[in-house]
Amino acid sequence: MDSVTYVQNVTSGPNSALALRGLTKRFDDKVAVAGVDLDVPVGSFYGLLGPNGAGKTTSLSMAVGLLRPDAGNAYVLGHDVWSDPVEAKRRLGALPDSARMFDRLSGSELLAYTGLLRGLPADVVDSRATELLDVLGLADAGRTLVVDYSAGMKKKIGLACAMLHAPRLLVLDEPFEAVDPVSGALIRDILIRYVRNGGTVIFSSHVMAVVEKLCTHIAILADGHIKIVGTTEEVRGGRELEDVFVDVVGGRVATGAELSWL
Repeated sequence: MDSVTYVQNVTSGPNSALALRGLTKRFDDKVAVAGVDLDVPVGSFYGLLGPNGAGKTTSLSMAVGLLRPDAGNAYVLGHDVWSDPVEAKRRLGALPDSARMFDRLSGSELLAYTGLLRGLPADVVDSRATELLDVLGLADAGRTLVVDYSAGMKKKIGLACAMLHAPRLLVLDEPFEAVDPVSGALIRDILIRYVRNGGTVIFSSHVMAVVEKLCTHIAILADGHIKIVGTTEEVRGGRELEDVFVDVVGGRVATGAELSWL
């Protein structure tokens, strides 16, 4: 199934926190993203699902300006990420899955550096950094360098950097991957509060239970195409999300004859 199935009329234009139009990316002979169109409504909690290699990271990287598309556009609250990057990125906070951080700094130093790069006044950076470190449970890390943080701590300091300038949109690539349950619950609580206060979140994930619990909207991406999109209830259609996901992406189940030697 190469064409998108819209189970609702998605929001477009002015009501979109993030709008993707025809995003396309090829790496050598492989088409990683094949003309993705997507609208993320303002105030939504949006889950982007897909198997490994589906094009999730590539799509989100193009959406936030980390990877230039071969074709198409991305708009953050009406501002083109590529032709108007300064205004788009003022409104955007991103947590890439594998982007390098300046990890030879402590958490507080990294936030100070990030805030000053953003052009925030030093006193604002100091106040916000202190609050973020406290809320995220990182204050006790003290002078520990980010390179020595655990996986969960690195996710949390990355989220703090993404939120420091008070963006209206967060784009998060696998924010719950390799995160322990306590850190995961804390991140979920912070993101829920952020959306309740008027923010918008789109994140990619493989964890169906998290997506079902958090998300108001879901899109499933496979083979570089959006396959289905809508509210969580519309996408599920009364079924388990995992069953819908497997049907949409074309998963297979081992037959009784296979692995009979186990």
